[in-house]
Amino acid sequence: MKNLILIMAILSVMTIAQAEETVSSKAKETAHDVKRESKKGLHRVQEATCTENDAKCMAKKAGNRVEEGADYTKDKVNEATDKK
Repeated sequence: MKNLILIMAILSVMTIAQAEETVSSKAKETAHDVKRESKKGLHRVQEATCTENDAKCMAKKAGNRVEEGADYTKDKVNEATDKK
């Protein structure tokens, strides 16, 4: 009986948490995802067409990864604060 009550409580909390997200916040998340993916694609094209020496190309590639990681982190932090 206790297990059933515990499961019901967990499921109700999960349902409430999902209901808090609005359509506008989902739209923001989608827009951020699209922006990040387009930037990522542009970076990959730039890396593939890099005509400088290997060290400079690798430095640009590393810089691109850092930028992509920072964008992802910033977006996820903003999403987390929007949900509260």
